[in-house]
Amino acid sequence: MLLLISPDGVEEALACAEAAEHLDIVDVKKPDEGSLGANFPWVIREIRAAVPADKPVSATVGDVPYKPGTVAQAALGAAVSGATYIKVGLYGCGTPQQAIEVMRGVVRAVKDYRPDAFVVASGYADAHRIGCVNPLALPDIAHRSGADAAMLDTAIKDGTRLFDHVPPDACAEFVRLAHEAGLLAALAGSVKREDLAVLTRIGTDIVGVRGAVCEGGDRNTGRIQPRLVASFRAEMDRHAREFAAAPAAS
Repeated sequence: MLLLISPDGVEEALACAEAAEHLDIVDVKKPDEGSLGANFPWVIREIRAAVPADKPVSATVGDVPYKPGTVAQAALGAAVSGATYIKVGLYGCGTPQQAIEVMRGVVRAVKDYRPDAFVVASGYADAHRIGCVNPLALPDIAHRSGADAAMLDTAIKDGTRLFDHVPPDACAEFVRLAHEAGLLAALAGSVKREDLAVLTRIGTDIVGVRGAVCEGGDRNTGRIQPRLVASFRAEMDRHAREFAAAPAAS
C-alpha cells in the first residue's frame, strides 16, 4: 500500500520532506476549499521544489462542477505546475455519463501535455449526502474515461469517516472492481490507524491521510508532524507483514 500525505502548503510540505522516507506521494490540496479543494498553481510549484525529486507530487483539482472544459483546463494547470498525479473530485456530477465526460476531458488535457501523468477519478463515500455518483460507479467511470485510478474520499468533513458511509465489504467491492478494470484503488476519508488492517486485507493500493498525521488529529487546525507520519507508516508496515505472514501461518 502506498501512503499519500496531504500538506496544505509549503510549511507542511517541508514536514513531509523531513519524513520523506516514510511516505510515497505528497498530495497538494487546500482543505478550507473542500475535501479535494484545489490549491494555487504557485503552491504546487513550491511544494514540488520542496520535496525530494523521487517523491511524486499529486494535486487535487477541486470538488468540481459538471463543467468539462473548465475542469480540463484546471487539470492541465495542475500538471503544468508540476503535479504528476492529478485528482478530480466529481462533486457536481449527478450521473456516470456526466462524470465520464468530465474525466475524458481531464485525461486528454493532462496526457496530451504529459503522457506519463497519472489521472485519478475521485468520488465520495458520502455521495448520498451531496447527490453525486454512486461510489461503486467510480471504477467504471475511471476505466471508461481512460483514467489510471479510482478513489473514494468523504465530501463532508463532520467527523464521519470512510467506513461510516461505505462499509468494509463495499470498499472491498470497490477495490475488486478497480482491479478488474486494470486500475489502482485509492481510499481516504478520515482514515485512522485502526482502519489499516481492513485496508490492507482488501487490497487497497493507495491510502490517503491528513488528519491522522496532524497534531491532535485535526486536519484543519493541526499541522502535519514528521513523527506522526513515521508512526503511521510503521503501523502500515506492521499490518502488511502480518497479512503477508497469515497464509503461511495457516
